[in-house]
Amino acid sequence: MSRIDETRILVLGGGIVGCVAALGLANNGYAVTLVDRQEPNITRGKFDVDIRNVALSPASQQMLAKFGAWDSFVSAPYRRMHVWEQWGMGELDFTAEEVGRQELGWLVEVSPLLCALWQRLRSQHNIDVKLGEIAQADFGAVSSKRVSIAFVDGSEAQYNFVVAADGAQSFVRRVLDVSVDETQVNQVALATVVKTQKPHQHTAWQRFGIDGPLALLPAQDQHTVSVVWSQSPNQARLRQQMSEAEFCADITHASEHCLGEIIAVDQRLCFPLIQQRVKSCLPHARALLIGDAMRVIHPLAGLGVNVGLEDVRGLLRVANHGLDLATPGIWQRYVRQRAQRSASMIRMLELLQKAYGNPNPGVTLLRNMGMQAFNTLHGIKQQVMREAMGLGPIAQEN
Repeated sequence: MSRIDETRILVLGGGIVGCVAALGLANNGYAVTLVDRQEPNITRGKFDVDIRNVALSPASQQMLAKFGAWDSFVSAPYRRMHVWEQWGMGELDFTAEEVGRQELGWLVEVSPLLCALWQRLRSQHNIDVKLGEIAQADFGAVSSKRVSIAFVDGSEAQYNFVVAADGAQSFVRRVLDVSVDETQVNQVALATVVKTQKPHQHTAWQRFGIDGPLALLPAQDQHTVSVVWSQSPNQARLRQQMSEAEFCADITHASEHCLGEIIAVDQRLCFPLIQQRVKSCLPHARALLIGDAMRVIHPLAGLGVNVGLEDVRGLLRVANHGLDLATPGIWQRYVRQRAQRSASMIRMLELLQKAYGNPNPGVTLLRNMGMQAFNTLHGIKQQVMREAMGLGPIAQEN
């Protein structure tokens, strides 16, 4: 059976967070092996746009640029965010000018971004990319100096440390029997791409409804937006079964004509929504959980990938200068910070979901008064915006 370098760090999972972690560790001087089942391909729908997209903050953009990946794919900047709700008159507006920037963030298609990251992985001399599945992992005792991995193809390898970026159904989490606190959201996300009558004006539009938030996110083309619509499973099934004309009329009504008539729609995909987190992202002296393997949060604030890249930023602060990543005590602060960050994000999103899903007139009045007051508190508003962009002191500390 073939073996590979026993001094390598294993990064399991070739999604956005895993790729950036591998690039960062290699940049810090470590030999890295990244493992995933298959290499990504660019996939686009009938409007030549990938239905899967992510909103990237300026802090995330800086990290991608640092590792040479940012200029290898197309991104769509958004310069304004407009938020309103189904009941009441309260509205929120966030603009890049308020914080002295040209953009609040970027909407990026997932598959071109992944392909760009994999191209960077392939170009790094100290990154080995292995395609395949893991059959078995033996972490041994806490004092063990190696993690033994057996692959489905019959090969074996040993690693000093494992960074698990392998998603919400993490293999590493399962092998190490890590308990997960899970909150049922009782919603699914309906994702698609639509053509609009009016231009989106580089604005991200979000309307909170009783059944869940509807987000219309700008693509490069002024009359194309990506849709992420959180709703009950029953509503999602009904909307998937609608004709194109029926769905276009439905989303036009739900968005209150903010972009005029919705005139065409791509394939409609649905994804179940959950919120979950582990108590500790270091379940073994030689295993660290990051990204969705550590926590999964509701997409209504567009924070998922950005918080995952925060994990990577903190990881790279610790993993430096050839330090043995299983050195006792080096992860204590990181583990504490990430646990606090995960708990606060999930709690905040739970509160938002409950607050906007409550049709009680008194609650609606308080929500609207709060939104109007927040819009006038410019100093606080600017600070909240900087934190959401990953540029504030709290986000930078994490």
